[in-house]
Amino acid sequence: MLNAINFDDVIKLAKQAGAAIMEIYNRDFSVDMKADESPLTEADLASHHCIVDGLKKITPHIPVLSEESTTIAWQERSQWQSYWLIDPLDGTKEFIKRNGEFTVNIALIVEQQPVWGVVYAPAKALLYYGGQLHAGSVKESAEDKTAIHVKLLPESARGWKIVGSKSHQSDEFAQLVKRFDQPDIVNLGSSLKICMVAEGSADLYPRLGLTSEWDTAAAHAVLQGAGGEIYQADNLTPLRYNTKENLLNPFFHALGKTNDFNRLVKEYLA
Repeated sequence: MLNAINFDDVIKLAKQAGAAIMEIYNRDFSVDMKADESPLTEADLASHHCIVDGLKKITPHIPVLSEESTTIAWQERSQWQSYWLIDPLDGTKEFIKRNGEFTVNIALIVEQQPVWGVVYAPAKALLYYGGQLHAGSVKESAEDKTAIHVKLLPESARGWKIVGSKSHQSDEFAQLVKRFDQPDIVNLGSSLKICMVAEGSADLYPRLGLTSEWDTAAAHAVLQGAGGEIYQADNLTPLRYNTKENLLNPFFHALGKTNDFNRLVKEYLA
């Protein structure tokens, strides 16, 4: 069943959603607030409808869970073996600021793992896709298309490039980076942070603040396809999806490769 999915059609769908977002991005738009005080724009909803309607045509047998349609009961959702998990507009705050650092995220989850994902940043004309079902991950820009791979992590406290959230920094993040020797810290919006680790332009993305499962799933798949992983910060086991009623992620670390994971954990992450 999964082998019959045409992922090229899903990539086209992400680009269509991105085009719908950019049409709104390039004109005046209003901003509403959701119950959790997070912002909502018409671009979020336009992208949501584009993706959900499209996925129902491409894979009518696979359920869809979106940030903008989270009312599906846990009793039903807990029975899913596979489903699409989408964030129609990841980085709404960056969209509102018009800094271009927002993405369309579509992930396929199978047995609690992200096995394929696409991350599209329409304002930057950047596309990432891949995962376990793709035998690798790819980055496409206006200039080229190339396979991507994570970096081998530094073996000492020096030479680290750490990416942090542009809109959601935390005291825990500030304390963590003190363990490194003059790290190069880059602040960026949306799931592009995980993609930086996947393409080897960053070593570590420690998210020591709240996120939801749709925020990470697509980029997590891309990271796995590039040879990296996301680990829960409390027990350093791989991040999993649809394991509980609420859809919040634990704090986590997105990492490249290391030759000594136990030492890495002991010296920097524990």
